[in-house]
Amino acid sequence: MHTDPQKTACPDCDRDVDRRLFLKAVGGAAVLGATSSLMFNAPRVHAAPSPTSAAETVVAELYKSLSPEQQKTLVFPFDHELRSRISPNWHITKATVKDLTKEQQALVDKIIRNVTTEDGYQRIIEQTEYDDGGVASYSIALFGNPDDKLQFEMTGRHLTMRADGNSVDKAAFGGPIVYGHGEESAKHNLFHYQTKQVNEVFKALDAKQAEQALVKTAPKEDAVKLQGESGRFPGISIGELSADQKELVQATLKTLLGPYREEDVTEVMEILKHGGGLDKLHLAFYQQGDLDNDKVWDIWRVEGPSLVWHFRGAPHVHAYVNIGMIG
Repeated sequence: MHTDPQKTACPDCDRDVDRRLFLKAVGGAAVLGATSSLMFNAPRVHAAPSPTSAAETVVAELYKSLSPEQQKTLVFPFDHELRSRISPNWHITKATVKDLTKEQQALVDKIIRNVTTEDGYQRIIEQTEYDDGGVASYSIALFGNPDDKLQFEMTGRHLTMRADGNSVDKAAFGGPIVYGHGEESAKHNLFHYQTKQVNEVFKALDAKQAEQALVKTAPKEDAVKLQGESGRFPGISIGELSADQKELVQATLKTLLGPYREEDVTEVMEILKHGGGLDKLHLAFYQQGDLDNDKVWDIWRVEGPSLVWHFRGAPHVHAYVNIGMIG
């Protein structure tokens, strides 16, 4: 465990932030658009998550395992306002995973495994160990019940994740999610591979395109409310890029979605396609926060009518993801 994860000033990490964000504006899933790509044209093999998906089956099992006393602490009505909060550092309940029984802790671990790929699972385990001594220090809550709508949510330092079996209509991942890492070396944080991949797109831009894509100052990191078709988005429009540049953007989005289970990725793809596809997205890089002054832009943003992916890599990683349909 890192002994001093907050040595660099980071107001959002130093307090329990009550984010006033959306959920209602959230919607569900899609990674790109209607351009020529296997990713978009491939036949649908896996549906979006459902109550009978692997993770959600375990969520229901966890719910049923709770004692009456645990339910008072961990279970909330489905539409409780806690479910709509988002922050890079907060605990949804005072109780932590280590307060659960050993059997219940094993169920939580199984849920995490089932909403991620093997790579995604290993990154969560390493990140939580680094940032707060492991998953045992994080908090969970359950919203609703297995007979109707049910969502599992886990929060803590640099993590908000969900499993909801599509209980929230048209919302990928069940609502906005957060990931991050307290490592302050850009090249050693667990998600620098994403920054490297996104910067490959920047390197592929010509001078005029790069000027359009590079923005001086980044917006607030939690400004990720979906804007819909009437929105105004920073940076360069993917629709203005060449075919080979679009293919690189598509490969980049596939990389970003790599940690997540296939059902969630499928839902993301459907949402993005419904929102106009790849061509409706914009990509922005921010001069602010260029660690090491190497022009590998550590703060970047992908945004369109139905997707916001904001990555703040300086001084360390806070990433916010909101993907869904409006209306």
